[in-house]
Amino acid sequence: MMQMLSSRMRYNTPVYDQGLLWVTLILLGIGLVMVYSSSIALAEADRATGHQSTYYLVRHSIYLVISLSAAAITFQIPTQLWQKMAPYLFLVGMVTLALVLIPGIGREVNGSRRWISLFVVTIQPSEFMKLLVAVYAADYTLRKAAVMDSFTKGFFPMLLVMFVVGSLLLMEPDFGAFAVISTITISILWLGGINIRIFIGMIGMLVVGFVLLIWSSPYRLQRIIGFMDPWADPYGKGYQLSHALIAFGRGEWFGVGLGASVEKLLYLPEAHTDFLLAVIAEELGFVGVLTIIGLFSWLVIRAFAIGREAIGNERYFSALLAQGIGVWIGVQAIINIGVNMGLLPTKGLTLPLLSFGGSGILANCIALAVLMRIDFENRRIQKGLPV
Repeated sequence: MMQMLSSRMRYNTPVYDQGLLWVTLILLGIGLVMVYSSSIALAEADRATGHQSTYYLVRHSIYLVISLSAAAITFQIPTQLWQKMAPYLFLVGMVTLALVLIPGIGREVNGSRRWISLFVVTIQPSEFMKLLVAVYAADYTLRKAAVMDSFTKGFFPMLLVMFVVGSLLLMEPDFGAFAVISTITISILWLGGINIRIFIGMIGMLVVGFVLLIWSSPYRLQRIIGFMDPWADPYGKGYQLSHALIAFGRGEWFGVGLGASVEKLLYLPEAHTDFLLAVIAEELGFVGVLTIIGLFSWLVIRAFAIGREAIGNERYFSALLAQGIGVWIGVQAIINIGVNMGLLPTKGLTLPLLSFGGSGILANCIALAVLMRIDFENRRIQKGLPV
């Protein structure tokens, strides 16, 4: 009797991770509400939007529909196919990064050339490259598993590839995407068993590289100076950060109320994108920010748990990919939250799943669909079913 009951329970367990799905939908829902709240004043003031207060709400809703549809399709793709196509997908990603730099194809906004115009919409290749790098790094680590202790055979080829990707990103320039992609690559190599001496050397090289990039670029250096003391020049280098901190201060514990933010009234730049969390802090307070942090923490922890389950099923590519996605979401969220709170220098990185932006939302949803597929395959294997 107990054996029959155990068998029935085993086959009646959900075929997908309901918690992962609901946390994702909750974050997307919060993002939709807060994008609308933070963008009303901007939409009404901008002639290009036709002074329609719902301009960004409508666009963001369309992005969500497209992204969730793409996620549903992605969920049907077996993980094995991602592994098989990894080198080709990575090559496509590098081509799109190169296309961005070509005048007439790449679109320049605020001095950065990061977008490709497709007439009706624009796409940002660096957002999708984060997923493609995770897929490629996971596949590379497995293919080179026997020589990962060797600098020349294991690490150096990957270093060359990432140097090309980094160069393309810095030419846009997109320092934030470069930082996230570098972290994803290093993390997957570390999780895949790279030699500890190579790993430490790689960390050292990156630190030195980041310092040199900041020191050699006047605008990056100015951002660091503004970050160190935003109140020294609150109308110049420290403008964004000072207004973000004012928003956090006004929010206190429970916020001033949904829709009641003052900083979003054209005081805080990029309120609906890079500094969305500052508006959340002002309107929903410390409790709202803590809720966002808690949801992201759960998401990252669950990604690593799914990776461990895949290791138990001897599906090592799936394990590395799941954990790489967790690193991506976690690191980008940490950077954005740190920037909004004045803990990190100002950087143009959106808050995953929440900030306005079609490419970012689409890439995040596709990545989480891949993560759900890995969990789905784990559950099938544990039931003794084919994947």
